[in-house]
Amino acid sequence: MPSVFIKTYGCQMNERDSEAVAAQLVAKGYTLARSEGAADVVLLNTCSVRDFAEQKAINKMRNVAGTARSEKRTQILGFMGCMAQSRGKELIDRLPDVDLVLGTQKFHRAAEYLDELLAGKRDKIVDVEAEAKSEAAIREHLVNGSSKTATSAFVSIMQGCNQHCTFCIVPATRGEERSRTIPDIVAECRELVGRGVKEITLLGQIVTSYAKRDLPILDGKSPFVQLLDAVHEIEGLERIRFTSPHPKGYGDDLAEAYARLPKLCESAHIPLQSGSDRILKLMHRGYTRERFLAIIQKLRQAKPGIGITTDIIVGFPGETDEDFEQTRRLCVEVDYDMAYVFKYSVRTGTPAATMGAQVPEEVREERNQILLEVLKAGSLRRSQALVGTVQEVLVEGRDKTGTHFAGRTPGNRAVVFDAAERLVGSLVPVEITRASVSTLYGNLVVQGAGLQTEPSPASL
Repeated sequence: MPSVFIKTYGCQMNERDSEAVAAQLVAKGYTLARSEGAADVVLLNTCSVRDFAEQKAINKMRNVAGTARSEKRTQILGFMGCMAQSRGKELIDRLPDVDLVLGTQKFHRAAEYLDELLAGKRDKIVDVEAEAKSEAAIREHLVNGSSKTATSAFVSIMQGCNQHCTFCIVPATRGEERSRTIPDIVAECRELVGRGVKEITLLGQIVTSYAKRDLPILDGKSPFVQLLDAVHEIEGLERIRFTSPHPKGYGDDLAEAYARLPKLCESAHIPLQSGSDRILKLMHRGYTRERFLAIIQKLRQAKPGIGITTDIIVGFPGETDEDFEQTRRLCVEVDYDMAYVFKYSVRTGTPAATMGAQVPEEVREERNQILLEVLKAGSLRRSQALVGTVQEVLVEGRDKTGTHFAGRTPGNRAVVFDAAERLVGSLVPVEITRASVSTLYGNLVVQGAGLQTEPSPASL
């Protein structure tokens, strides 16, 4: 049977799409190759968030095609995802060795199109057209031996984005928001739990916007919180996470859900992007610094030990020293568990790309380093505050070295410890003995040892 190698660039949505395509192909009899050189089919699932990401994928494909020609190997080569959606036939014009270009609403067509290409029924295929109900067209997952872990899984609940931030190309590549039904999502989650999955992460471009145009608010609960309630009822499911939300989606009902739903993990990734109201307005983010701080306060009141992470862009067009200082001060005030800092880069096709007052590269780099040091210090301090506590950890499997085991706390901290293979997929208590910026280290403990299970609010 044909073998396929899929390389993924970009976000967790892309990871989920690649997994779904792989599962779809395995179900049709394909095997998964360990490298592009060993594959009959090579698919690159692409990202368009930055021009650099696109160039990286194009250069990779150029190298794969060149190697195949030099070694006189016949391979089917394809682009999928966001860059495929935005560039379409241009990719084949630019790289004639490419056989398939599959847009973001066409992942479920991958097996069908590859069968046709391998059988010689078609020469080149480009499909980037919109397709109704495509958001619910792929349900396949690789679990129980066919993927990295059977303990956790991503479930896509919606596609697209209506936010139109001025720095972001996603609405152009993923289309408008389209949500699946609650029964459909619950059925997929229940099936995964039946196959051994303990933790489910609900995915969407702006996951908190789920079905807001399709479903009414019921008993004060937004459609997204209604979905959380429904997933929470699944017997055998231990943990629920979600990503990526938008600050505008954190109403009182979602904050209360953290206190009300035991399976909802005490972690929240809330993209800030900037601490300056002026820059937030230029970004078209739809909230203010004050509103963002109020959300953080509300979450910590609902769940005092909640882990909070964020995304920040430095050097956005027009960002002054004072704007950056407001971002720095806000980061100190919020005291994040972790943050992802990005230097602004021009993204062709976005409003920000044509804005005046582009910040020089050296200034962006300087601000990036300053903020990284602030956030690194805060993250280390918050990690070290967990030393001496016992954390509930979902054992995911062996760590990168293969000599220890790894898992995550409810607050989404990575933990490395010694365990037995039979504990993979189990929730176990681990006493934290030391901590780095991003990783905790500890030992399994006997239940009921009387150790503190979480730090006091004062230590945070």
